[in-house]
Amino acid sequence: MNWIFKYRNHLIAFLSFLFLAINLLLISEDFYWLLFLPLILIIIVLFLFSLDYILLIISLLTPLSVVLSLNNGNLGISVPVEPLLIGVCVLFVLRLFFYSEITNRMIRHPISMLLVSYIFWMMLSSLFSEIPLVSLKYLISRIWFIIPLYFTGIQFFKKVRYFRNFTALYVLSLMIVVVYTIIRHARYGFSEESGHWVMSPFYNDHTAYGAMLTFFIPVLFGFSLIKKYSRIFRITSFTIGIVFILALILSFSRAAWLSLAVALFFGMLIYLKIKFKWVVFASLIALAFLFSFQQNIIQVLEKNTNESSENYVEHIKSVYNISSDASNLERINRWQAAIRLFKERPLFGWGPGTYQFVYAPYQLSQEKTIISTNAGNKGNAHSEYLGPLAEMGLPGMLIVLAIFSMSLVSGLRVYKMSVTIEMKIISFTLILALISYFTHGLLNNFLDTDKAAIPVWSFVAMIVAMEMYNADKLAKEVFD
Repeated sequence: MNWIFKYRNHLIAFLSFLFLAINLLLISEDFYWLLFLPLILIIIVLFLFSLDYILLIISLLTPLSVVLSLNNGNLGISVPVEPLLIGVCVLFVLRLFFYSEITNRMIRHPISMLLVSYIFWMMLSSLFSEIPLVSLKYLISRIWFIIPLYFTGIQFFKKVRYFRNFTALYVLSLMIVVVYTIIRHARYGFSEESGHWVMSPFYNDHTAYGAMLTFFIPVLFGFSLIKKYSRIFRITSFTIGIVFILALILSFSRAAWLSLAVALFFGMLIYLKIKFKWVVFASLIALAFLFSFQQNIIQVLEKNTNESSENYVEHIKSVYNISSDASNLERINRWQAAIRLFKERPLFGWGPGTYQFVYAPYQLSQEKTIISTNAGNKGNAHSEYLGPLAEMGLPGMLIVLAIFSMSLVSGLRVYKMSVTIEMKIISFTLILALISYFTHGLLNNFLDTDKAAIPVWSFVAMIVAMEMYNADKLAKEVFD
């Protein structure tokens, strides 16, 4: 084998020449795929020896990924991100047979057990699905989101700098999308109507785009406050945060605006150290008030005739227009259909991912709007809570609620016991980001897409990693 090292330069030159010659021959025949061979080989090497770099690449590419329709539109996959996630998922499962990838401490964490329960119940409800093939596809896609981003992510985020790099790369690509969107939006005079679709093909509409802008705004401003980081990094984080706020305003996404306001409100309560029991008590009083005066409240809401428009004041007022705003009325229509579906199959539901294919007969004619459809081609239940209720029954929704709640409880626990300023600020902004998405989940659902699933499950993994490695007072050693 010594001759290989002796003539390695000649061998490299020969292989390079051979590769170029074969490529030129194939290109002359209109075949271009061999050009990607070096990239594929690099990806394979990273999968085998540097999985952390694959996760960073996934973060970088997610905002720029596009959905590729397969099988005449019956199957869609987000490229190049989802194939990479599938690879991480497969590698994780294979390594379970040779290494202890999941420690007892990790699997016993309440969030881990809830996620395992979520996957198990999804499998079980798929057996009773109205459309088994759809449910199987949905189940597999959820698994390749959760396993790489949560279980692999916990190990990846042992050191906080990995989280910072992971977030920075996502934000960098999202910034490219923001610039692209604003430039494109300007060509249409920043109109409200064009604001719904100018972010395509990277985001399918303004609601998903707005949700991710809202999600990262608290983290960006949090980074700008950590003096441990370089001055350039802090100034850049602050500047991008301002740009994201501008982009959020231009998105005309009322749900995103509302979720940011809710996140900031709860952030203020956390910062002021308002006890949790008082928050729960106040919430119960508010719910009792709403229930007692529901008829009066509905009458007031029905008098609101403000429509979505380019006038920001009217656009904000249209949030509670349930008399004429088509978008609001269509959400109510979808929610009502989801509840009717649940009532018919309360235990196992209709099957994961099936809502959009089965809800049409459960719409009432008096509740349908000008944008209603029976084709199942315009989204699903528009709720991260009612969707699982219809598709996986009451246990499915309760598990989702438990996962979201426990994520916030763990986040608050980490925030309270953090021993460094960096950890305290990061845990605080993680909580705000998750609150913003869980609030947004009342009105829309995007966890079945890579754009939202990757940052949400990664942030949950970061909270669990911080809690696991801070619990033994190892924060200064592990997170420096």
